[in-house]
Order: sequence, then structure tokens, then C-alpha cells
Amino acid sequence: MPRIFELEQHVADLIAAGEVVERPASVVKELLENAIDAGAGIVTVEIQGGGMTYIRVTDNGCGISPEDVKTAFLRHATSKLRDAAGLEAIGTLGFRGEALAAIAAVSRIELLSREPGAHEGVCLSLTAGTVTEMSPAGCPEGTTIIVRDLFFNTPARLKFMKSDRAEASAVSSAVIRCALSRPDVSIRYIRDGKTECHTPGDSRADSCIYSLLGREFSAGLIPAESSDEVVSVSGFVSSPAAARGNRSYQFFFINGRPIQSKTLQVALEQAFSNTLPSGRYPSCALYISIGYGLVDVNVHPAKTEVKFVSDKQVFDGVYYATLGAISSSQELLNSQFTTRNSQSGNGKQGKEFPSGEGWPLVPRYTNAKPSESGFALERTNAGAKRMPELARAELSAVHEDDDGVVSTGNNLSVHEGAEPYNSQFTIHNSQLGDAGSPFRVIGEALKTYIVAEYQGSVWFIDKHAAHERIHFDALKDSEQKQMSQALITPVICRLGQEDVSTLLDNAEFLEELGFLVDSFGEGAVAVRSIPAEIDITDAEPTLSEICAQLRVGGKISSVHRDEIYSTLACKAAIKSGKSSDFQELEALAARVFSGEVAQCPHGRPVAFEVTKSMLERWFKRS
Repeated sequence: MPRIFELEQHVADLIAAGEVVERPASVVKELLENAIDAGAGIVTVEIQGGGMTYIRVTDNGCGISPEDVKTAFLRHATSKLRDAAGLEAIGTLGFRGEALAAIAAVSRIELLSREPGAHEGVCLSLTAGTVTEMSPAGCPEGTTIIVRDLFFNTPARLKFMKSDRAEASAVSSAVIRCALSRPDVSIRYIRDGKTECHTPGDSRADSCIYSLLGREFSAGLIPAESSDEVVSVSGFVSSPAAARGNRSYQFFFINGRPIQSKTLQVALEQAFSNTLPSGRYPSCALYISIGYGLVDVNVHPAKTEVKFVSDKQVFDGVYYATLGAISSSQELLNSQFTTRNSQSGNGKQGKEFPSGEGWPLVPRYTNAKPSESGFALERTNAGAKRMPELARAELSAVHEDDDGVVSTGNNLSVHEGAEPYNSQFTIHNSQLGDAGSPFRVIGEALKTYIVAEYQGSVWFIDKHAAHERIHFDALKDSEQKQMSQALITPVICRLGQEDVSTLLDNAEFLEELGFLVDSFGEGAVAVRSIPAEIDITDAEPTLSEICAQLRVGGKISSVHRDEIYSTLACKAAIKSGKSSDFQELEALAARVFSGEVAQCPHGRPVAFEVTKSMLERWFKRS
């Protein structure tokens, strides 16, 4: 066994720094929390070069005395915790005493601080955690910390950093979360000399949200509130009409601390479960107050995760606050609808919406359908005969994501005007049977499955899965140029700072897919063209899913491409639950029975065979 050695202090500090300081956004978060813990009412955050070269955080808090300033940069040095008992009821944002030491270990730092009433302040400089200079200084009351050249002494970390734009967007997200958590603190964020946001610090959550996330987002919010003897919840949730294509605008705060919690996320979304379609998510800014002893914040170095003594009580608090907000808003809309009807037209009394029908529809864009594909059918006296070109024709249809599992039943329909018993198509190069074997489309079941007869068996074909595979293979064919449709009116997608940065950094790749996007202010992009096979209403959810895939890892690999192609194919595929014309059913069945389509990109089968012998056993004919 190798000998065991104690690590050098410098190496240990670098390891500890890696747990706390992942990127410039981590530095900004920690320094902002320190400023708030110091009692600051005004904080200014300034960055340059995405925060890698320059970060400055200035506050008007209590300052640090010259006697304590060196100690503040030692590991596990803190003014917020005295003994183990204090861990049972933590009321401050910071308490570990690791942040300043971790930041100093991987950067060059300059600190200026003066306590209220003191005649002079102190200036301290450190490089890689070592004090290089300390002297008296004239400075305002409070503390200013300047961090330069982050990770200058750990080049291995530098290669994991993203572009300046991406890092700056992550900083923006960190500032927004911290500012939202404390509406009583005025926070200004300056990026490369330009003020990006500035909260009033008037203790009002609604004005704080407005200043950070804008008028449009604020207008879609409804108040939410609930309380019991343990948990108190207040804040805002989005109306169903203002639902988004991702979860980037879900903000939860526990005792003033921004956190990420699956429990709270599920509680929020379950309250909306009967009001939102698949692929749409609610937004929120919810402030949860709970006894300090009932929540453990000491479970993660970045302090973004917590544990509750009772998950159920916190879950119920968020769930019922959200449910109450939805119900109140519904009642208000119904009331307004009744009033409008009673005052309009010939003075007839308006009629209320039935329960659950009062929500305004989510605005939906209209756009021309993709061009019809060139199917050619040659009718003869012997019946409908399929031309060979049909096997290679591309399908065109209404598109929507649908990967749900649908059970089969006996609701079988034959399309009006179809000739199922005279429509026999000959298949070439079949992998399912002998070459030249005919198949016959009988009809469509449950608006989801093609029902066809082939080689003595009845086959059920999943329309969506088969069509999805066709699109996936077309996308992977590098020789086939992807067609796009230009939009007369751009679609504005508000995806959040990090997602927007990810899209802009990968604009060239998106253009290959058929998307043309431009920046449209912080947290939004203008989509000017989309793939020809994608419906315009799917632009935002599709881009949101692509962002999630692009954020994983660094460069776009073949795995990345396959996952993204799968997402696009899923969005472009025929929607289950929507009737298809008989021509589409025949063309899809032809691709399946030719052996060209065997499974969807996710590995699910596209066809299921029911043999004659199986039917005879079921009907006890054998």
C-alpha cells in the first residue's frame, strides 16, 4: 500500500477552493452573501471579461476591523458561528468561513474596508492566499473586495471555463437570485461598464421582481400565500396563461436563502397539473419562512441545497399557496368575464365559464403549414397501386412532441373516402418478409396507430414513433441540407440568462439545424427562422430542450448531435391524437414494411404484430 502523507497547505487550499469556487458566478454569490450578512442596504457588483479578469463587490455594511482583516481570509474563520450548537439554527447566508479563503487561494485580491465611525480604513492585498501588503487607507464605510485573474494559478480549471458571455450570464443569474431573495437590499449589477439591473431595495417583492425580470414577466404573476404553525409561504406564481417552456424562472427562497429543491419544484408543478399542457412549466418567486431548527442548510459547500425535518409540511405549504393563487385568479377571471358579457351587446346577462374553463388561452402563433409532400398515386381498375417513388418520399404533417405511451383499444376507424380493400401497395427490399409482399392499410385506431394487414398478420404502427425515426435519419444525413422557414414576425423566447448565452455561443450550429437567433436583451432571443418541419408554437420549448443538452459538456460531440437531432425529430413528428389522411398512413406504413424504419430514436418499437393464430386463440377458433 502506498505511504500516506499529509497534503501541503497550498494544495489543500486549492482542493477546498474547488468545492466552493466553480466559476466567477460562485465568487459573486459568496461575496454578495457576505455583504448581506454584514448588514448592507446597498451593494454594487461589477464585472469585466465575464468575471474571469475582474470582479468588484462594494457594500455599505459593518466593515471589517484592521485587527480582523487577515483572519477573515483564513480557512474556517467566521463571525457568524461560535460553536456546534449554532449549526442547529443558522440564520445567516454564510457560516462556514470558507468563501474568502477559497477565493483568495485561486486569485489576486484587494480588500478595502472601514467600520462605521472609524477615522480610517484598511487595505489588504493577497496573491494565491498569501498576504502581500497591508496598510491604512482612506475609503468609504463598508467593504470593497476586488478579485482579479481568477484561476491564474490553476490552469487546469481554466479549460473548463466557458466564453465571457456565458460566464457573465451565469453571474447575472447569481445576482438575480440573490437580489430576489432580499427585496430590502438595493443591488446594482454592472457588466463591462453597463448597468444591467438595479433593485430599489424598498422591501417589496413585486417591485424587486419587476426591476430584475421585467414588465412582461411581472404582469403574468399572481399573488400566492399560505401559512400554518410551522411554514409560511408568500410571493408570486405565474398564471397558467404565462407558463413557459422551461423551469429557468422558478425561484425558491428559504428564510431569505435562494435554494434549489426538488420537493418545492414538484409541489409547485403538481398544483398546476390540471391547468398546463405537457411541456409548459409554471414560474414563481416564493418565499418560505420556517424555523431555523427545522431546516438544515449545512448539506452542500455552495449552500444551494437544504434538508427539511418535514418535507411534507413544506411541500403542503407551497402546494396550497399555489393552488389558492390559481383558484383566486380563476374566480377573478370568471367575475370579469361575467361583467364584460353583462355590459356588452344587447344587454343580456353574461354567462360564467364552467369550472376550469375560464383561463385565457396561451397566445399561439399562426404560420403556414409546411408544403405538402409530393405523393403520387396511380389508380387502375385493379385498385390503388403505389409508385416506387413513394417509398422514398418525405412525409409532411402537423408536428408535435408526443412520446407518451397510449394503450390500445377497439376504437377502430377507416377514413372517409378511403378504399382500404382496394388499396394494395407492393413493397420492395422488404426486411419483414419476402420482397414484393403487399400490405393493406385498414385504417387508424385511436388517432395514434396505423392498422394494416401484411403477410397474414394484423400490424399496429405507432405514427409518431415511425415519423420521428424518418426525421431523425434525415437530420443525421449530412448530405441532406436542412430546410428552414423564415418568420415574418420573430418569435421572442425568454429563456433566462444562461440559456440565451448558450444559444448565442452555438448560433452557427443552430443555423445548421434551421434556427436563426439574435439577442433580444437580457434573458431573451429573437427567433427569425425555424426548421421547416417544426411548428412555430414549438420554437421556444424546442430551443429550451436543445439548451439543456448543449449545457452538458463542452464541445458539440456526436452524442450531443444525436440527442439534439432526436429532440428535433420528436417535435417534427406527426402528433398522436390527431387524425392523418389516408395517404400519410399508407406512406408511413410503406416505410415501416420496407424495413427502413424499425424503432424510434429512443429505442421504442414502431410496429406490433398480431398474428392470425393469436387472433384465433383469442376467439377460441383454434
